[in-house]
Amino acid sequence: MNLKKILALSLASVFLLTGCAERREAAQQMLENKKMENRHEATTFAMDTIMTFTVIHEDGDEIIIDAEQEIRRLENLLSVTVENSDISRLNAAAGKEALDMHVDTQVLLQAGKTLGEKTNGMFDIAISPIVKAWGFTEEEHHVPTQAELDALLPLSDPADVILKEGTAYLQKEGMAVDLGGIAKGYASDKVAELLKEKGVESAIFSLGGNVYGIGTKPDGEKWEVALANPLDANDYCGLISIENQATVTSGGYQRYFEENGKKYHHIIDPATGYPAESGLLQVTIISESGMEADVYSTALYVMGLEKALEFWKANGGFEAIFVTEAGEVIATEGADACFEFEGRDNDFTYRVVKRG
Repeated sequence: MNLKKILALSLASVFLLTGCAERREAAQQMLENKKMENRHEATTFAMDTIMTFTVIHEDGDEIIIDAEQEIRRLENLLSVTVENSDISRLNAAAGKEALDMHVDTQVLLQAGKTLGEKTNGMFDIAISPIVKAWGFTEEEHHVPTQAELDALLPLSDPADVILKEGTAYLQKEGMAVDLGGIAKGYASDKVAELLKEKGVESAIFSLGGNVYGIGTKPDGEKWEVALANPLDANDYCGLISIENQATVTSGGYQRYFEENGKKYHHIIDPATGYPAESGLLQVTIISESGMEADVYSTALYVMGLEKALEFWKANGGFEAIFVTEAGEVIATEGADACFEFEGRDNDFTYRVVKRG
């Protein structure tokens, strides 16, 4: 083959490859445009909180409606403020009789008891009488006396929540359960399951701060969730990247009241009946399970940093980011891999804790 033919073939190959590259780029752009056209968003109010949805799917609007209906179905079973919910009926029958429970209610009550035992009682589904005594249930705030708390503490033992063959029974009159610290996490898992069953590969939704990201964003990047600055509602400490994961944050700054110059927040230590004084401002959990993230964010907050890190080292399946009263942001090693710290300008320091 002569030199001219070789040169001609080489140039043809270059043009062919260039054309393929351009077509691939054009096809990729068309695909991304199509995905953006399939972006559907909605906001609703349920479970006493604002919920937001972003779903990338051609049937996104209908799928979001299905998700809202699933949340309202669970709310009608699990909410203490819905008159005929399973939980309201159970509380009304405390000390009197066992009642049949829907399978979702039974599953969640059992999970609450199991995770409560696992966290050495730092998560307590039977804490409701004490939370109510502080006025956080109806937002009629009140600092209870020690005598009041002493009378209520015996009513807050999850061991007195008896589950048997599809029924539930509260052994003592005056007992009450409240699934507020686990129900939204459970709902996020159920919604994620529903969306995936309907073919959704890209979505993010927030059930009152319980955030779940399915797959990645249309451009292939992970979903990003801001880590709140507990000292400034208009600021954040960094960004968490998630893919098929949930992230939940608990902090005493979220709900509190002041009396005689002292702040009282809503996260109660089950051992004392008082708001937890653990040295932590907030705890964020990252997990594939929204339910576990919901529970652990509360339980580890009550534990305090040292015991929380011991719990993390002893148990797999989740990562954590802590913000302390001393101004430290502390990430477990798995959390560090998906967290971009941006709190230095606000005088926070940052360090990573390893399991080994």
